[in-house]
Amino acid sequence: MDSSERLPVGRRVAYWRGRRKLSQQVFADRLGKSKSWVDKVERGVRSLDKVSTLHEVATVLRIDTAVLLGRDAQPAEVIERTAEVERIRGALSRYEIPLGRPAGSRPVLPVVQMARQVAYAWTTFQHAQYPRVVDRLPDLLADVERTHAADPVAGRVPLVEAYRITASLLVKLGAPDLAWLPVDRAMNAAMGDRVLVAAAAVQLGQVLRASGQVRVAKSAMLAAAYRIAPSVIEFGLPPELSLCGTLLLQAALATARHGEDAAVAELLDEAAAFAARVGDRHDHHRTGFGPTAVELARVAAAVELGDGANATAWHEKATTRDGWRWLTAEHRAAHLLDAARAYLQTDDPISAGRVLMEADRIAPAEIRHRPAGRDLLAHVARDPTAPTTLIHLAAALGVG
Repeated sequence: MDSSERLPVGRRVAYWRGRRKLSQQVFADRLGKSKSWVDKVERGVRSLDKVSTLHEVATVLRIDTAVLLGRDAQPAEVIERTAEVERIRGALSRYEIPLGRPAGSRPVLPVVQMARQVAYAWTTFQHAQYPRVVDRLPDLLADVERTHAADPVAGRVPLVEAYRITASLLVKLGAPDLAWLPVDRAMNAAMGDRVLVAAAAVQLGQVLRASGQVRVAKSAMLAAAYRIAPSVIEFGLPPELSLCGTLLLQAALATARHGEDAAVAELLDEAAAFAARVGDRHDHHRTGFGPTAVELARVAAAVELGDGANATAWHEKATTRDGWRWLTAEHRAAHLLDAARAYLQTDDPISAGRVLMEADRIAPAEIRHRPAGRDLLAHVARDPTAPTTLIHLAAALGVG
């Protein structure tokens, strides 16, 4: 290990300045700073609290910012996330049941017990505790597949639900290519049960959109939605209305990618009619669907359409609704990432930073573990008006 890696940032600056044979005055001139500023930084009297300044210092010293921060060029979190995706890939590649491989000493769990474990995994995911879900998934998938093999009828629901969790998590981890595998298995396992098919189709929409196949996503979501929709909305049951409405939201978000404003509004309004029948405070089929969820989808769709002004207005209104606090931590934090994008579209990095810090408070993994969250954090932290706490978070995570 280089001896500089054990030093504070200021001392690291002095170390690399010496390595580059630069005097404090020459170094200060290249930065456009005073010699006094350099001296205070190196003595730790003045902190480097802006990511933009860290970049400038690293550029003059001809080193990577991560080296200046005493980190590997590739942050540990990135390495860890890659390892997590590979763990899930390994779990999905075992094919123990079709290949007749021995299950070892693990018993076949009863359906009731298996359903409880899957429900716990869902709850863990909805609390945005993604590393814990990753830790549990390999065994969960193996167990649920064995339970389904022993009881194909009763074991089908937990099997589909386990694949839904896996697909959602992989999309969060930025691996939609691998998410195709569990979502395809979920759709095939659900075949013949229109409710299960609709539930699995929610994750199908997520994977299609994350993969950039938005036209296919819109078509598939509408087909799934109208298959589960009641002939008369007043006679529909809340669980089915929730699935239908969620699928319409997925279709609207896919449509927004093409800039079809009128079609997006029509789909969102149609979903709102279903939401009015369901109400807030429910989580049928792990959708969190209700009037507040529709309003959050309006924000996401407006961001896709490049309408930051309306997106921020809807965000500020939606988060004052009673239904906001009933949504899961994952749902609320994911929405706050959309809100941050909206504020950036309106050239308001201060508000973008504020909602990112709120997302970090609600569900830290959305910012610290999800690639989309880390990218947004890096973007906002580069702005000279970014909050100091957010800049420190970016520096701690090695982003920016």
